[in-house]
Amino acid sequence: MSTVNCIILNWRTAEMTLRAAQFARTAMEGIEGAITIVDNDSQDGSFETISEAAQSWPRVRVLQAGRNGGYGAGNNVGIRAGLPDGSKPDFVYILNSDAFPAPDAIRALVNHLEAHPETAFAGSYIHGEDGAPHSTAFRFPSIASEFEGAAKTGPISKLLKNAIVAPDLPTETARVEWLAGASVLMRQSVLDQIGLFDETFFLYFEETDLFRRAARAGWHADFVVESRVMHLGSVSTGMKEWQRVPSYWFASRRYYFEKNHGRIYACGATLAHIAGLGVYGVRVLLQRKKPHTPPHFLRDLVRHSVGTRLSQES
Repeated sequence: MSTVNCIILNWRTAEMTLRAAQFARTAMEGIEGAITIVDNDSQDGSFETISEAAQSWPRVRVLQAGRNGGYGAGNNVGIRAGLPDGSKPDFVYILNSDAFPAPDAIRALVNHLEAHPETAFAGSYIHGEDGAPHSTAFRFPSIASEFEGAAKTGPISKLLKNAIVAPDLPTETARVEWLAGASVLMRQSVLDQIGLFDETFFLYFEETDLFRRAARAGWHADFVVESRVMHLGSVSTGMKEWQRVPSYWFASRRYYFEKNHGRIYACGATLAHIAGLGVYGVRVLLQRKKPHTPPHFLRDLVRHSVGTRLSQES
């Protein structure tokens, strides 16, 4: 029987993390393994609160990361810990602290990977509290996608439809390029082969990079509609309340392109994004509409593209 290490990363959302863990406990029934909650050095009493609440739960342990190295680093703590007996699981299940799996959600992912040995990652159908689906199945970013995404213009999107990073969500289980990390099952053997999350990323693009490395090694990723997970979204990051895109997003974007495609390509991606913003700006001006580009985005994009890399200052 396959074993699963379910990892939930907490950062200053103790009560929500405990709720996610309760849902995970139900979804792990009948599955061998454990639930590992990692506190990412919250320093707000989260570790103590979660530890006390979970001490009576079988198969649940709480670890302290010791530092807030970001999303990938925190999850790596749980992956490296393995199962409580020191052994490695067959699968690692990454679950966000604001994601709540249906009772059969984890089993559906396990069944899928067991039936498809060529697949390294299986991700869930993610929906909001209102039942509306979230975009979680993607294509890898490219120069073309940077231009299309920034231009936000119908004819351009139609012309570059095969480059759109977030295409229409599949209506049935399908192969995709990469998946959002809110609910993803991973083969431990693949992680042993390609490495864990690159901890140079503080937040954002770390999943994209991991899936890219797996794809280059010949592995696949599948979107599994039978696995359903309700997700609030951006609770720990505060993304919904951003007044300005933080510098770590730009740093991660630049590092992703430079690491996977080289500096010349990364420069081309930035120029394509700037050109797309120009197209969008003209369209907004002609239509006399309010632009949706975040404040200072263009200036910040240019500054982080030519300045020092990987600043994690917000």
